[in-house]
Amino acid sequence: MTVESHLDGLTDTLAGVRAQSSRIHRWGASLARLLVSGGRVLAAGNGGSAAEAQHLTAELVGRYRDDRAPFSALALCSETSSVTAIANDYGYDQVFARQVTAHARPGDLVVLLSTSGRSPNLLEAVHAARLAGATTWALTGPLPNPLAALADDALALPGDACHVQEAQLVVVHALCEAFEAALPSSVRRAS
Repeated sequence: MTVESHLDGLTDTLAGVRAQSSRIHRWGASLARLLVSGGRVLAAGNGGSAAEAQHLTAELVGRYRDDRAPFSALALCSETSSVTAIANDYGYDQVFARQVTAHARPGDLVVLLSTSGRSPNLLEAVHAARLAGATTWALTGPLPNPLAALADDALALPGDACHVQEAQLVVVHALCEAFEAALPSSVRRAS
C-alpha cells in the first residue's frame, strides 16, 4: 500500500461518514436529551477503538468546543483494574459486560466501537446492556457484522480496519458537534 492508496481508501470511508450525517445529527440530539435529563454514557472498544471510546467520554465530561456543564460518561476500557480482574476471574469476553451490569441503569446509553463488529467482549456487552434496560449504539466497520445486528442502532462504515479506525475519530467529533448544538442554551453557557 502506498500513501496515496491509503488516503484514497480513507476518502472512501469518510464518504461513508458523510452518508451517515443524518444519523449523527439524530444521535447528537438523542445524546443531549439523555445527558441533560441525568442519564449516562458507557463506552467501550478494543485497541484503537478503546482510545476513541475514551476520547468520546472525555469530550462529554470535559468539553468539545464550548464551555458547558460536565456530563456523566465512563470509558469502560480505561478501568484497568476492573478490566484485568474481570478478565482474570471471568474471561476476557466478560470485561465490558460485567461493568455494564454494574453501572448501566435503565435508559442509559452504551456506545460500542469496533472496526470489525465481531469482538466477543462487545457482543456480551450488548446482551448485558439489554438486561440492564440501556440502549446500545454500535460504531463499526462494514456490514454485515454481529455487533451492528445486535445493537439498537448502528453506524457502519465501509473500508479496511485502518480506515474505519481513523474515521471513528471523525465520527466522535461530528457526534460532539451535533450533541453540543442540540443542548439547551442554558446548559451550553454553564461552566
